[in-house]
Amino acid sequence: MKFSTKTRYGIRAMLEIAKDKSQNGVFQKDIAVNQGLSVKYLDQIIHGLKTAGLIINLKGKKSGYILTRPPAEITMLDIHSAFEPGICVIDCMATGFICDRREICKVKGFWENLNTMVIDYFKSITLEDLRDNKVPLDH
Repeated sequence: MKFSTKTRYGIRAMLEIAKDKSQNGVFQKDIAVNQGLSVKYLDQIIHGLKTAGLIINLKGKKSGYILTRPPAEITMLDIHSAFEPGICVIDCMATGFICDRREICKVKGFWENLNTMVIDYFKSITLEDLRDNKVPLDH
């Protein structure tokens, strides 16, 4: 199971915005520089976050970005959902996937439990947790 670069960079961009203490919001060019991303690729990330209702421009098109909710109310699942339809540890956990073995599979429950654990973990970690180092960010 792999998470997309959009999800990973989306979390990093959201963390940049959550850490900002200015009243002006965070400019896209600053996020790009700080995270080592091209502005063009970051456009896609920003678009996904805006479409999901997680960020807005503070004062219009050429202004900085701010969160639409407090960091304590934004989970990692919210950010992931801005870029992916769901979390699936294996293909047969995907919505709409039809497996020929679903009725006789002896390990279906194992995969379902693992999938639920991953989703629950993403739900349990907020942007505030990352911002305030309640979850170790490096080892």
